[in-house]
Amino acid sequence: MDQYLITGYDYTDDGAFERRMNVRPHHLDGVRELKAKGNYIIGGAMLNEEGKMIGSTMILQFENEEELEAWKLNEFYITQKIWESVDIKPFKVADV
Repeated sequence: MDQYLITGYDYTDDGAFERRMNVRPHHLDGVRELKAKGNYIIGGAMLNEEGKMIGSTMILQFENEEELEAWKLNEFYITQKIWESVDIKPFKVADV
């Protein structure tokens, strides 16, 4: 499987954090589905100095780029405008 480092940076408008918290349960349900299918490796929220969530980082794996694109089309943090920008890079988890 191809592995990817996904970094999503949240919007910074006044309602951004509340929007994130409202959408978060749906995002986590999607992560659970990814984990059950073997696509999820690790992930979590990025925090600012005050400990407030400001983005996310995930390492996911898919059989091909079409599966990655399908995930992007259905990821709640993308479709519900939580992540203002998303950076996706090919990644290789160290085999130790």
